[in-house]
Amino acid sequence: MDRLLVNYHTHTHRCGHATGEDREFIESAIAGGIKVLGFSDHSPMVFPSGYESGFRVPVSKAADYFESLTALKEEYRDEIEIHIGVEVEYFPASFDDYLAFIGRFPCEYFICGQHFIWDEEKGNSSFRPTQSEEILASYFDNLIEAVKSERFLYIAHPDLINYTGDAEIYRRHALRFLEVAKEYAMPLEINRLGLEEGRQYPNDLFWQCAAETGNRAIIGIDAHTPGPLSDTAMHRKCIEYAEKAGVELITGNLLK
Repeated sequence: MDRLLVNYHTHTHRCGHATGEDREFIESAIAGGIKVLGFSDHSPMVFPSGYESGFRVPVSKAADYFESLTALKEEYRDEIEIHIGVEVEYFPASFDDYLAFIGRFPCEYFICGQHFIWDEEKGNSSFRPTQSEEILASYFDNLIEAVKSERFLYIAHPDLINYTGDAEIYRRHALRFLEVAKEYAMPLEINRLGLEEGRQYPNDLFWQCAAETGNRAIIGIDAHTPGPLSDTAMHRKCIEYAEKAGVELITGNLLK
């Protein structure tokens, strides 16, 4: 594999921390040689308490998200295959209600990006540095439940948790998750944005464990601007990362 042909991890300006028009993302993907482009902005969610997230597509813009991309999917059908999904956390207590809400829209797939542990409203951010084994265990417990729900196309940046404690503790909990992911044949994402920006992910130890367990990976660009979709040099670095880790990459269309 010497170039990236599919990407299911693309955001839009509606989430509030991405920029660019929908059409610009598509044009950039075509320029970069991508054949299958999936949009998966941070999903709108209705919170019973009335809480409004500043992290995701507002509920008021949900229809616009799906309507705009549906029209562009048709317009570009002869140039690129477009799919419309969302990136969403798995919150077990409210997930059935979430599915009832999102079912009103033509959503083709979910990717799981666990930015919060158990509950967004309590502010349990996976980005926050921690040495707590309890938080680490809860993060991977959340992902295990997400995999077992069989609702997700893949797990985005499964190594997002910013754990700064003992490596052996991390390894033990990561392996718990990886074994379940392998059992369910769940693809795991090597995140291009994290690699480019030098974030806490991709986590080398996580991917060493994934290679041992035999998990398969997919590259997600996690595009928040159009440019990364045509940055083939950075795409290659992601491929090289997977090769160095010894993890098998998925190259085909997961939505076929």
